[in-house]
Amino acid sequence: DLKSEMDKTRKLPLKKDTRASDSSQEDAIDQWARRRKQFKDSKKCSSTGGSSINSTITEGSINSEDARSVDLGLYSENEDRGFYTENFHSASWVFRGDDVSPDNSPRCLSKRPRPVAIRERTVKIAKGTGNYPWGFRIQFSKPILVTEVDTNSAAEEAGLQVGDILIAVNGTDVTSMPHSEAANLARKGPDILTMIVGSDISRYPNTPKPTCRGYLHKRTQSAILKGWRKRWFVLKHNGYLHYYKHKKDEGKCRPLEVTKLEGAEIGVDTSLGKPFVFKCIPQAGNRTFYFCATSNQEMKRWLEAMDKAVHPIHQNHVWVDVTLHNTALPPLAIKNPECLGLLHQLDRSKDVWIQHYCILKDGCLYFYATLRSTPAQGGLYLQGYIVSEQSLGSKRSVIELKPTSEEFKTFYLCAENVNENKRWITALKASINKWLPLHQAIQDFMNRPLEETRM
Repeated sequence: DLKSEMDKTRKLPLKKDTRASDSSQEDAIDQWARRRKQFKDSKKCSSTGGSSINSTITEGSINSEDARSVDLGLYSENEDRGFYTENFHSASWVFRGDDVSPDNSPRCLSKRPRPVAIRERTVKIAKGTGNYPWGFRIQFSKPILVTEVDTNSAAEEAGLQVGDILIAVNGTDVTSMPHSEAANLARKGPDILTMIVGSDISRYPNTPKPTCRGYLHKRTQSAILKGWRKRWFVLKHNGYLHYYKHKKDEGKCRPLEVTKLEGAEIGVDTSLGKPFVFKCIPQAGNRTFYFCATSNQEMKRWLEAMDKAVHPIHQNHVWVDVTLHNTALPPLAIKNPECLGLLHQLDRSKDVWIQHYCILKDGCLYFYATLRSTPAQGGLYLQGYIVSEQSLGSKRSVIELKPTSEEFKTFYLCAENVNENKRWITALKASINKWLPLHQAIQDFMNRPLEETRM
């Protein structure tokens, strides 16, 4: 208890020339709450390499290439922690549930796949005329899924969406009901069809966000040196443009600068008398960036990617909303965790191991300062990661979390002993196995017995 209280005190921001007190703890909580509110207002989840979901960045204040951007390291001091979501946002993933492979699951509660319904809502559809008076199609059983909504139909006007799962029809639960019975229940009911529907993680694939990488020549605006410098640019999935001196620096060094592209002005520039030049004027600050590509095709590739970042579509995957909700919960309030306990995470920039109390749930590893801490400091989205036991330095048994692509980060964790490591490895593998690549999920989905009804 004494150690946990000391850890908690060490995490608090200390005011100059004063000791940590109850008021400083309240200040820390208030500060976190304000940043969380800012995050909710922006409706964005940062996906930079370990960046905070709550941090606000003022890139416009950086005026020289030699200046360094805000350190967005997952465990950097004086920064709110956050989620590392790069691998999740770079591909399409769908959730297949807890018990698809009971033999590989640490919790075998059921032999039948169990849908995870989120965002339940009531939809009332007025019956029209014709063969399909409501204007939508349902398919499959347990769960019954809305697979088509007719344009300008009563169903569309009522807000029914493709991907919705039928939970109740005219007051009757249909989650365990055969497809044909649910269809008959709707047909025999009143002219106002009342349904409770919900979004299911397993039916909402994650859509990869735009990204772009490559060398560009950047015009420097330094008062001492002027001209064009070749730099390695990375447009992240969250719409932030990073650049490095060399390609090899990505993932190993801090970017020379980070620029938010949302709301920026971009376009081809002819004022400098140089071909394949385009410019970017960020919304924040009064600076203009000039870039030069090696060809017209390369310039168009960057302009198309940057345009998507300038005008982003803010629509979170359901799982992002779920994990953000869970961050506000105490560790033991997350229902049915697959594994929990102390883990040490390697901070490779400082070559130190940092202890956290961890909760594993559905492919997400949440980090807390201690068992009594709220909210979560952050965590890792583990979709697609490969888990193995490795030796690292003086430690003979370390958990390695390795992504399928070298452009993303590899993480190293270590429990209190070898047996604890093995327990975590088994749980991590089973949790990651709950998620499928979209192409594989579609194939599995199409192999199900075909049941469909137009309503």
